Amino acid sequence: MHLASSLETVVAAAEHHGNVALETLPYGIVALGIFAVLGMIVASYRNVANRHADRGSRSGDHQH
Repeated sequence: MHLASSLETVVAAAEHHGNVALETLPYGIVALGIFAVLGMIVASYRNVANRHADRGSRSGDHQH
């Protein structure tokens, strides 16, 4: 009887689920927000080498 009651509980729990896409939507929104913040951080480092080009050639680049 224990197996039958467990199976009945599993079936009843499966029937109560609504739209799975709406249940997982917050995870997508959080992931999109994290990627947007990381993208802004990466974009903030654009052109850094050109801003510091007048400091000399410490990196071994020879300017002719």
